Amino acid sequence: MSKKNKAQARRAQTISELCVEDILFNLGFGTRHECRGLSLSGAVRRDGQLLDDPFDQIPLEGLVLNIEGVDWPVREHALLMLHKPAGFECSQKPKVWPSVLSLLPAPLRRRGVQPVGRLDQDTTGVLLLTDDGALIHRLTHPRKHVNKVYDVRCARPVTEEQIRKLLAGVVLVDDPSVVVPAACTQVDEFSLQLTLTEGKYHQVKRMLAAVGNHVEQLHRSAFGPVTVPEDCAPGQWRWVDPALFDTAPPAATAAEAEVQP
Repeated sequence: MSKKNKAQARRAQTISELCVEDILFNLGFGTRHECRGLSLSGAVRRDGQLLDDPFDQIPLEGLVLNIEGVDWPVREHALLMLHKPAGFECSQKPKVWPSVLSLLPAPLRRRGVQPVGRLDQDTTGVLLLTDDGALIHRLTHPRKHVNKVYDVRCARPVTEEQIRKLLAGVVLVDDPSVVVPAACTQVDEFSLQLTLTEGKYHQVKRMLAAVGNHVEQLHRSAFGPVTVPEDCAPGQWRWVDPALFDTAPPAATAAEAEVQP
């Protein structure tokens, strides 16, 4: 790192407060002029207090602003969970189906959030999005062993032999390496739950095909410690605290998500 970059990094670390206009700009609420107008319009509050002076300096530590009725935690990076519905592509440049990014408000799109890994257009469930490139790498690299849990509905009855083969590891078409799930449990005659720590292309569907079955419905119910809250309908999203992934176990049972409309 150059001396100039080191100096900039040190200055960034010492910033403890910013004016309202700058905070809104960093959150993706438009140009500085637009952010100034947003503050002047009375749309920004902190703990119920009106912040209608765009040049008012605000401490950043633990700051959550309420902007037009929505709580926005002020962090260097955004991390959120989208309850992905079917019929959306996990791409910034979708080819057939609309992008999952179209389900997010404009400020998050301006910040450049992108999916952490991908789900097929017909797969539903937990999809994490962030603008933190280092976190994306940490959560998607197979050596990090972050569990992803999938609820699988099959076209044909699930047999003990199929479960045994999956747990022993299967070889996918066009991929010589053996793929072994972290866990595999039969749920009912046609359903099973599969836990993976890697994310190959169409992996769950290809694994079931390798043991002689076919996936009819696929839902990701957990990504590490994050699951879909009961009050989060398909197409809705929730903030996620990045600290969950600092010391998170491979799989937990519930999402610790913050409120979003």
